Amino acid sequence: MADRDPKGAHGGEAPALDATLWSRRDIFSLAGWAGFFGVLGASALAFTRFMFPRVLFEPSPTFRAGTPDEYPAGAVSERWKKDERVWVVRQDDGTFYALLAICTHLGCTPNWFQAEDKFKCPCHGSGFKRSGINFEGPAPRPLERVKITLSDDGQLVVDKSAKFRYELGEWDKPGARLKV
Repeated sequence: MADRDPKGAHGGEAPALDATLWSRRDIFSLAGWAGFFGVLGASALAFTRFMFPRVLFEPSPTFRAGTPDEYPAGAVSERWKKDERVWVVRQDDGTFYALLAICTHLGCTPNWFQAEDKFKCPCHGSGFKRSGINFEGPAPRPLERVKITLSDDGQLVVDKSAKFRYELGEWDKPGARLKV
């Protein structure tokens, strides 16, 4: 090697080799290892997520609404509207039913207007009678009733998981109303 000419083929200085430069082979090797460890890490993360699935803890759809004597005859109680989105209605004859406070148009929460004896949705103007029947606005169907029963200790129990729809003729089924 000593007999080689230090000058390049074109007569200029030969480029000095820098130890910090990486060869193409080094770069591709590093990229391959990075890809391997990336896939390995993603697999470990996916396995860990599989072992600890996401669980949604929702509150119970059933709640105690107090005793029947807490509700005056002919009144709509808004006591549970904010927390449970339910109105408890007691008719003059003592029959109870619970209406889900969710507009059947787009899911807004209607308001009860005692003076007008109707529920009115603030979003798009749907109107519902005290019974839950729709009579104005874009709501396609009446409000849904939810199951209401009397517990052994004499309290009203409302179960929002059991719904009754008027258009399906379910308002006459047991649980859609409670005669006390």
